[in-house]
Amino acid sequence: MFRALIYLLPLALTIYAFIDCLNTPEDEAKHLPKIAWVFIILLFWIVGPIVWLAAGKMREVPAGGRTPSEWHRNHRHRWVAPDDNPDFLKSLKDENGKDEAVLKDWEADLRRREDELKRRENGPEGSTPPAS
Repeated sequence: MFRALIYLLPLALTIYAFIDCLNTPEDEAKHLPKIAWVFIILLFWIVGPIVWLAAGKMREVPAGGRTPSEWHRNHRHRWVAPDDNPDFLKSLKDENGKDEAVLKDWEADLRRREDELKRRENGPEGSTPPAS
């Protein structure tokens, strides 16, 4: 059991430090670029994660005593259902207006073509069709 702990503890520490490094914004990584910290954590298996946790990241208490998760929670985008979204409803009205205009154009074109066909079938006004 103790032998397994010798391997599992550094592995868990490395995984934790690796994920923490990946989730840290670039501007909060201290002393080196974030990609360099990733390589240090992965190449120096035991020392790298400890150095990252000790000196690689700015670890300050947020202003006002808030936690970082609370800040993210309050600044999250609120998605609303499409039927509650005024921009989506406006786009539907605009689309309906365009569709109605196209439909009126098609109906006018259809009436024009029907009138044209009727005139062709009846021939010129006042003339009688040839007798057979």
